[in-house]
Amino acid sequence: MPTFAANKDKLERKWYILDAAGKPLGKTAAAAATILRGKHRPEFTPNVDCGEFVIIVNADKAVLTGKKLENKIYYRHTGYIGGLKAVNYKQLMEKNPEFAMTKAVKGMLPKNSIGAACVSRLKVYRGNEHKQQAQKPEILEF
Repeated sequence: MPTFAANKDKLERKWYILDAAGKPLGKTAAAAATILRGKHRPEFTPNVDCGEFVIIVNADKAVLTGKKLENKIYYRHTGYIGGLKAVNYKQLMEKNPEFAMTKAVKGMLPKNSIGAACVSRLKVYRGNEHKQQAQKPEILEF
């Protein structure tokens, strides 16, 4: 019996909803990364993008455990001399929780074209409402 190799043209992609309310940011991001990558599927093939679509709702209600809210810092650089910008996660979660969740998921995906394609299938929303009702997403418990 030959080994099965997935083909991205023949895969049927489903939509899933993850509710981040009251759950740790990292655990929600890990669950989303697993589904985006397609590792939950029996026909997973490492060199083929066989993941699903993921909608994360209530990103503003995700929690950070311990003292991460005060101590964890997001750094970025403008590209100019002395252009290092630092924002702690308390301010980041108040101002833009969608970015914090997207950044956490993106860090758990491969750093290649497959990872970039996976991130494009991620939709993150601050509240409970989302725009993908037409796709009939399934609610996923993790």
